[in-house]
Amino acid sequence: MRATTIHAPYDMRVENVPEPVVQLPTDAVLRVLRACICGSDLWAYRGEAARQPGQRIGHEFLGVVEETGSEVSTVRRGDLVVAPFMWSDGVCDYCREGLTTSCEHGGFWGSVGYDGGQGEAVRVPFADGTLVRLPKEAASDDHLLSALLTLSDVLGTGHHAALGAGARPGATVAVVGDGAVGLCAVLAAKRLGAERIIALGRHEVRTDIARRFGATDVVAERGDAAVEAVRELTRGQGAHAVVEAVGTEQSMRTAVDITRDGGAIGFVGVPHGSGTGLDLGVMFDRNIALRGGVAPVRAYIPDLLPDVLDGTIDPSPVFDMTVDIEGVPDGYKAMDERTALKVLVTNDR
Repeated sequence: MRATTIHAPYDMRVENVPEPVVQLPTDAVLRVLRACICGSDLWAYRGEAARQPGQRIGHEFLGVVEETGSEVSTVRRGDLVVAPFMWSDGVCDYCREGLTTSCEHGGFWGSVGYDGGQGEAVRVPFADGTLVRLPKEAASDDHLLSALLTLSDVLGTGHHAALGAGARPGATVAVVGDGAVGLCAVLAAKRLGAERIIALGRHEVRTDIARRFGATDVVAERGDAAVEAVRELTRGQGAHAVVEAVGTEQSMRTAVDITRDGGAIGFVGVPHGSGTGLDLGVMFDRNIALRGGVAPVRAYIPDLLPDVLDGTIDPSPVFDMTVDIEGVPDGYKAMDERTALKVLVTNDR
């Protein structure tokens, strides 16, 4: 089969690799219909996250089950399913508590020795705990497939951030970061009933999507100017709930500075750089809470899925470029150069 591999910084290739097979009775083999490129994939692409030459990549995908192991009972051949960005057994203490990303037997797609989502097929460990069935008729609806694909990561991650920040009816929410996760956090905050949503971003195409998703205000400034602008919009107080969806020192500092006393920050931007920009003294004095981390999206899919299916929310606009599997390297280049927000990968063969 064809699959995307990474060999060195900026060296992405689509190569022939062995077809996946069921190795354990809890496995399933999935033919990928839709996948995508994540902003976090760019850290490997740029050489800022270590990868072995030839390692697979990609952690967001949905598709059709082709084969199952003897112990798999919740999905069967022909089922349309979505996979969260980590696999999990569904039965350990952490999974039972909803923290599937800390599963004692879990793992991340594209790890050494495992398939990545940016390929034609994937072996899925712990299929019962990992995969979520979707309506079969969705397979013939391109628009719905794109929306459903966001359940594998960005929509659930945006939801995790909004929950961590305490988005709720009547609250003012501010979102730092105009990438796909930040935009999905805007959508999630709207879904959770936020009264006012302030999107921080400089790219008009992206902030237009933020407005479409429910943002009531857009702040294009950065740093101190952004803090001043948000405070001006909030009678000098700041936002009750702030999402940090970037992961840099500056973005975290901005998040702290625009949070209202007694408010909370939901952080889902993968931290990178030499520091975090956190001043615990400031947070202590102003009673600011910090919650977030790796989003347990598998636990959120059952809650979010009905709203995607009935059109209550439509996260599909985060995809603004489409390639087939052979075009994945071009997709990485476009996202790295910021000419694409998020790249959809199709495989309809």
